[in-house]
Amino acid sequence: MAGFGSPQEATVDATGLTLGIVAARWHADLVDQIVERAQFAAKSCGVTEVTVVRVAGSVELPLVAQALARQCDAVVAFGIVVRGATAHFDYVCRSVTDGLTRVALDERTPVGHGVLTVETLAQARDRAGLPDSAEDKGWSATVAVLESAVSLRALAG
Repeated sequence: MAGFGSPQEATVDATGLTLGIVAARWHADLVDQIVERAQFAAKSCGVTEVTVVRVAGSVELPLVAQALARQCDAVVAFGIVVRGATAHFDYVCRSVTDGLTRVALDERTPVGHGVLTVETLAQARDRAGLPDSAEDKGWSATVAVLESAVSLRALAG
């Protein structure tokens, strides 16, 4: 967690946009909280149509994000990957990041990367938007992806 340089918790006017949320079931207690904060952020930005889809784990996020990107103006993906004793962490994180980036570029739809890649569950808790968390990745990733969608809408005229 950088702890500095992040934008203030603000909103954008995303009225009329649709949002897809894809979230992993691993670490469901924290991911559920992150999704709840994302839904609240979307509502605060004027989004009334939000589709939430759950998948098994973080590796499955890009494929479902792609399906959502074909239906929604913006998509945000959430999951938690905790470093373990093997290289699995590195493979999963790279796969998810590359996959979500590819979806955004291929589909020309903003895709927010809200997957927490952490050393410990305590670090994930500190980013989950809980009352005692230092950060709220559900909120920030959602507002960021909606801001990109608003920008694309403006560029399209």
